[in-house]
Amino acid sequence: MEGRGTHDAAAQVPARPGAIILARHGEPALSRRCKLTSAEYRAWWDRYEEGGLLPGQVPPDHLKSTANGCAAVLASVRPRALETARALLGERAFDTDALFIEAPLPPPRFPDWIRLSPRNWGGVARFWWWFFDHHEGQERRHEAEARARAAADILIDRAKGGDVLLLAHGFFNAMIGQELKKRGWRVTLNEGFKYWSARRFEKR
Repeated sequence: MEGRGTHDAAAQVPARPGAIILARHGEPALSRRCKLTSAEYRAWWDRYEEGGLLPGQVPPDHLKSTANGCAAVLASVRPRALETARALLGERAFDTDALFIEAPLPPPRFPDWIRLSPRNWGGVARFWWWFFDHHEGQERRHEAEARARAAADILIDRAKGGDVLLLAHGFFNAMIGQELKKRGWRVTLNEGFKYWSARRFEKR
């Protein structure tokens, strides 16, 4: 009787979910080596969203190994994320969802004598969007936060079947990561937010 009871108790313990790996896409083809007005940055961002990866890149071996070991791979629908997935997976199928696209970056309307690099405009635009709700009719912060919660729901559900890799974007990945932390997932690998980098989350 004692042996059966021990077995029954063990059977009731839920299986630990797989890891969730959030990875950023590879380096985009569109150059950041320029100075732009706020209006020019809007046009630059539109091209960035429509563009793919800089040719000739080789994905890191460890990220390819991670992708090959995952039970599921998901990607944003932006070309730079799709090309990243294809570079890592070859002909293996993967899932796509517009839920994982980057949060918008509408810059404030500064006078044209202010010219900044795309990197600096991105920081300014993100600050205005995050703290001042500057959205210009695009997705607002609270809407992106709701989307990050929905993204976390999907990834947690998919992790029930094993490790899951998401290939998406720097800032929105960070938002998803915050949601995962709130739900008891801890970071066990952190490569930052550079191109081809990954952060691994495991359930405590």
